[in-house]
This record gives sequence, structure tokens and C-alpha cells, in this order.
Amino acid sequence: MKLLDIGFGNTVNCDRVVAVVNADAAPIKRMIAAAKEKNLAIDTTCGRKTKSVVIMDSGHVVMSAKDAESLNEKMLKKGENNE
Repeated sequence: MKLLDIGFGNTVNCDRVVAVVNADAAPIKRMIAAAKEKNLAIDTTCGRKTKSVVIMDSGHVVMSAKDAESLNEKMLKKGENNE
């Protein structure tokens, strides 16, 4: 199992990640609002601004204070090291 550090000591399973996207777009903000209504939103920002959103295959939406580019780079490095 490969874990991705999304900030503040929080990790997600890389194998279950569907997408990592910027949180600025209006459709992503609507996705976050819908996930909150369904209790599928996980906020790992520790009160900071949400910069990226990790979408999981279970339908969970994980908000992170790290930017999407750095999370994507980390995921690519994890894939190269373990494959």
C-alpha cells in the first residue's frame, strides 16, 4: 500500500485516488458542497485555505492545504519507486 502525504500528518492510499484537482473551480466547489451534504467530505486543511481536492474511488472528497501540482508530483514519485 502506497500512502500519499496530503499535509499535517494526514495520508491517503494512492491506489484509491481517482483524481487530484485544484479547489478554485466552481464545479469542484459544488462537488465539495455535495460531499458535505452526504457526509463524504474530509477536511485536512487545519483551518487553512483549501488548495486542492483529492477525489477517492469511494466517493469521499478530501480537502488539502497543499497545492495539486505538488501532490501529483508526489504520487508520480511513489509510483516510480514502488513499481
